[in-house]
Formats: sequence, structure tokens, C-alpha cells
Amino acid sequence: MEIGYFTMPSHPPECGLKEGNDWDLQVMRWLDELGYQEAWVGEHHTAPWEPNPTPDLLIAQALMQTKNIRIGPGGFLLPYHHPAELANRVAMLDHLSEGRLNFGVAASGLPSDWAMFNVDGMSGQNRDMTREALEIILKLWSDPAPFTYKGKFWTVTKPDTMFDFLKPHIKPLQAPHPPIGVAGLSKNSDTLKLAGERGFIPMSLNLNPAYVGSHWDSVEIGAAKTGRKPNRADWRLVREVFVADTDEEAWKLSTGDMMGRMMHEYFLPLLGHFGFKDYLKHAPDVPDSDVTVEYCAKRNWIVGSPATVAEKIEKIYDEVGGFGVLLVFGFDYKHKPEAWRHSLSLLSKEVMPRLKHLGSAKKAA
Repeated sequence: MEIGYFTMPSHPPECGLKEGNDWDLQVMRWLDELGYQEAWVGEHHTAPWEPNPTPDLLIAQALMQTKNIRIGPGGFLLPYHHPAELANRVAMLDHLSEGRLNFGVAASGLPSDWAMFNVDGMSGQNRDMTREALEIILKLWSDPAPFTYKGKFWTVTKPDTMFDFLKPHIKPLQAPHPPIGVAGLSKNSDTLKLAGERGFIPMSLNLNPAYVGSHWDSVEIGAAKTGRKPNRADWRLVREVFVADTDEEAWKLSTGDMMGRMMHEYFLPLLGHFGFKDYLKHAPDVPDSDVTVEYCAKRNWIVGSPATVAEKIEKIYDEVGGFGVLLVFGFDYKHKPEAWRHSLSLLSKEVMPRLKHLGSAKKAA
């Protein structure tokens, strides 16, 4: 098993945009020093608690300040980008990364983002746009011949050479393209079926482990369509993690600090508005009112001393049937930076050695 990082990025509304960006960069440097495999950066446009409409700006800076960690958007919201423009931008970013780029894609789930871009998410238009945009991007990267793609949402032309020397020429450094990751939330997730179908990296967001177990079924259903055999080592699970020297200290620094505040002020109310609190419950008959910060910390979060955290990770691993990479959900602890760095360090140096027997997500060369 490997470890990585998934950041929305999350910052409290009073945090300045530059201030938040600087914190995210500091964390990326720590992750690189501590041997984390990868980091994924989200894109959102209308959420003050998730203030990053431009993941590639943070990624470009982070790539220049790190040496080994793979970094990528987690993901670009494809309905809001012209596919040709994004294909060229991602290809350029891959070259800047010297081959350390992952390419995460997503359909967007915030109704306020849908409204800003006039996308009908209620009808599933965002998912249709995502599939079409990705198809165009991959075609631009792979098809050497000129073409015109006339889709439902975009018409894109790859022109032939004009005036002797003008022609499309920008392709990713990694062949045929950077690894593609997709994040899934709902049961029978259409996105995770797409991951199985196309051999993309499946990522399950931070939900109750009993619920997340169903996500691998979606990957396998998608894979069966195209005769693929999915590998659980590719499966990423996003979890809230806080490791401290003692269980008591970890509980205080998580529930009683920024993790608890973000969940209480933003994440739990947001899921409540969407009717998604079921995704956090260990049993369907649990009332919504019981799904509090403390409930999530006890049932879903991975919080405690290194010994406790290792035990909790192994329990989740067994519950879901195995996965390859644990992605730590990012929070803003710039007011207590050493506590967050210590947590990341303990996970890498104290917890992971206890879990070596769970297998490795390292792909064969």
C-alpha cells in the first residue's frame, strides 16, 4: 500500500487566496520530503471553503518545488473547459512536470458551479459533457490525422498543416498520456464505471467504508464491458486522517480543530442539503441528526496514535476487500503547522511500516 494526498484545497472563508495557496505549497513540499507517492488538487468555483478555480496554477508551482511526488488535478471539471484548450494546457503541464503529472477529471457536483456555467447538472448534462470532453482530448492526443469532431456540446477540429508550417504539435510527454484518475461518490457510480471501462485510476471520496465497498463493484461492471481486468492496487481511497502521539491528542487536534470546524460549518451541511448524509452512515436506519462531527470521527475518520491508525486502516482495507493507495484528505492547519506535519510524518514513518503485509500498489515497470 502507498500513501498520497487529496486536497480540495480546503481553507476557511476568512483565509486569503494567496495565503491558502502558500499553505498548500508548504504541504506539497512536506509530502515530497516524507515520501508520499502523489497529490491531487481539486477545482471549484463557487465554494468559499474550497477556493481554487485553477488547480494547474498550484500544480505548476508545486512541481517546481518538489522532486519526486506525482501531482495532478483531482480533477479538472471538464464541463467548464474547452477540450482543445485543456488538451494543450495539460500536455504543456506534463512537460513542465518532466513526466510527474497525473490527470484527474471530474464532472462537477456543486449546483452553484452548474449555475455559474449554465450547465444542467440535474439532468446529468455535466456527466455527458465530461465523457464527450475526455473523448475529444484523448483523440487530439492520439489521432495523427486531421479530423473534425462534431459532438453534442463541442465541435473541435484538428487542422491539417496550414501555410507550410502551422499545425497542431503539442502532445503530452508521457505516452500515450498522463495517468487519468476519476473520483466517484454515489453508489453504482457512473464515473467509477467509466474508470473500469477505460482503465482509469478509480478514486473513492471520503465516505463510510461500508458504503465505499460498493464502489469496486462499479469499477468491475465498467471493466466487464470492455473485457478489462481491474487491479485493486490502482484503487485510491480518500480518508480524513490525523495521527498524533496519543489517541487523546489526535482526537483533540481533529474534532476540536480545523477538521471538525470544516466538517461542522461546511461539509456536513452541504451533504445534508444534497440528501447525501446516507453516504456517511454505517447503517441506513441512523437518523440524519446523528451524523455529527463526532459520529464521523468515530465511524469514518482515521484518527489516533500510530498503533490505532494502523489498526483502523487495516480494518478498512479488510472491509472494502483491499485497495492500493490511501489518500489523506487535506485540511488547513497553517495555524498549527507542526501538528499537521507531524501527522503526515507519523503516517509515513510509523504507520505505514506496520501495514507492509497489506501488499503494494507499485505498478510493474
